[in-house]
Amino acid sequence: MAQACEICGKGPRYGNRISHAHNVTRRRWNPNLRVVKAVVGGVHKTIRVCTSCIRSGKVIKPSKVVKA
Repeated sequence: MAQACEICGKGPRYGNRISHAHNVTRRRWNPNLRVVKAVVGGVHKTIRVCTSCIRSGKVIKPSKVVKA
């Protein structure tokens, strides 16, 4: 499963880990992904989205159905 947001496509960023002795090794910063239930094309789906998409309102969550 890819480490990418299904809404904006945000994926991991790469860089260097630098120690006090200036030893350089590769590292990666992963996006903060959450599994949420959302409405996609009129269908309720479970998708992996980043928290910035959730906060900005790009994810439409299904409404709660109250049984009478």
